[in-house]
Amino acid sequence: MAGGSGTRLWPLSRAQYPKQFLVLQGNRSLFQQAVTRLQGLATADIEVSAPQVVGNEDHRFLVVDQLRELGLEKSSVLLEPMGRNTAPAMTIAALHSAESGADPVLIVTPADQTVTDEPAFKAALQDAVRTAATGAIVILGVTPDRPETGFGYIRSGKGEGSVLSVAQFVEKPKLETAERYLAEGGYYWNSGIFVVRASVWLKALDLFRPDIAGATRTAWAAKSTDATFIRPGKAEFQAIPSESIDYAVMEKCPGGKDFDIRMVPLNAGWSDLGAWDAVWQVSAKDGDGNAAVGDTFVRDSHGTLVHATSRLVGVVGLDNVVVVETPDAVLVTERSRSQEVKHIVGHLSGSGRTEQNLHRQVHRPWGWYDSIDAGARFQVKRIMVKPGASLSLQKHHHRAEHWIVVSGTAEVTNGDQVILLTENQSTYIPLGTVHRLANPGKVPLEIIEVQSGSYLGEDDIVRYEDTYGRAPK
Repeated sequence: MAGGSGTRLWPLSRAQYPKQFLVLQGNRSLFQQAVTRLQGLATADIEVSAPQVVGNEDHRFLVVDQLRELGLEKSSVLLEPMGRNTAPAMTIAALHSAESGADPVLIVTPADQTVTDEPAFKAALQDAVRTAATGAIVILGVTPDRPETGFGYIRSGKGEGSVLSVAQFVEKPKLETAERYLAEGGYYWNSGIFVVRASVWLKALDLFRPDIAGATRTAWAAKSTDATFIRPGKAEFQAIPSESIDYAVMEKCPGGKDFDIRMVPLNAGWSDLGAWDAVWQVSAKDGDGNAAVGDTFVRDSHGTLVHATSRLVGVVGLDNVVVVETPDAVLVTERSRSQEVKHIVGHLSGSGRTEQNLHRQVHRPWGWYDSIDAGARFQVKRIMVKPGASLSLQKHHHRAEHWIVVSGTAEVTNGDQVILLTENQSTYIPLGTVHRLANPGKVPLEIIEVQSGSYLGEDDIVRYEDTYGRAPK
């Protein structure tokens, strides 16, 4: 499940580039780590198929690009036209899985979690798969190491070996209650990772929430397929009640006779990275408990997280603080209050500002652009076009453009002319001229674009042809 906006990891996470697609450590995003962990589950008795990704329409090219980097182009990408929580998301995946006539075991996991002990995670999930294959519903319960108030809990019952029964699901507790859970034992954090046969999930949803089951089947029946994307019917999907997997089904199972619900304990350094404090907890730290990423200098500080993306960030004498720098925004907060970052995002959204939605560097299916500078009647961008990719054939009503190639080879359509430009060569696109930029080469193309005119907004684009389905039909 790769939806969600990750507002509490602002300013690194933005609505159009949320936390699941971020590389917080190493060289793979959280989404790529989640996919890779599941692909590693195969054994003599467990066959792993290509992933199914349920995601947001706005993030479809991020999903495809990051899957391509893993060599998993044959994955299924199911696009929600709008958010309807996790129960409908899981249901369209189950319906898609059942179309071939098979009844596979589904491992349903959020794309924005991390684990530090992958062998332990693998072993727990393999136990869960084998148990689910017998018809049980299985959830992974994280062994708690602190009295956490931000998670729901699972109270376990008796069991055999590594598989326990589930006695009760418990809402997010107050601190005193969480401390009691930790002292008593037998309570686990709800990881949000579920393992169940597709048919069992559909049967459970039919029983407990027939309204969601029926509406989701209607939306799935109205689906369309576009290249690698599968889209449920938009109007039909909008009519689905919004509900989570837990509320729709899981919390109704314990104590009942209809479904066998089990839990496998997970002790693998799990985190849902719900806020910057959680990022600090799973990060590598120095002797003073500081975690630093990027070009940083940290002195006389303790328990502090510093994340720099575009410039040097110096920190002196700060304890238990989070500092996150991006080219267009900086966050400074007490680590214990990092959950409150969502209020900044709410303020930005209510004020009509763009910092909650986009980074200065904006990713597009063909590459990206970075807005370097702007004035009253001009804007300067750095543009990267992937090998073999091209922008749409387009024109602008209010601006002209100057293009300077700084690396790679550009194929430029400028009115009736098509020319090739290499490093240090340039061209001029007059206002109102139909044009296109393409990269015919095998290395990334980078240009500097200088726009000038009376209006420089991104909506001043008339598209005639587009590889990515954005031109009017």
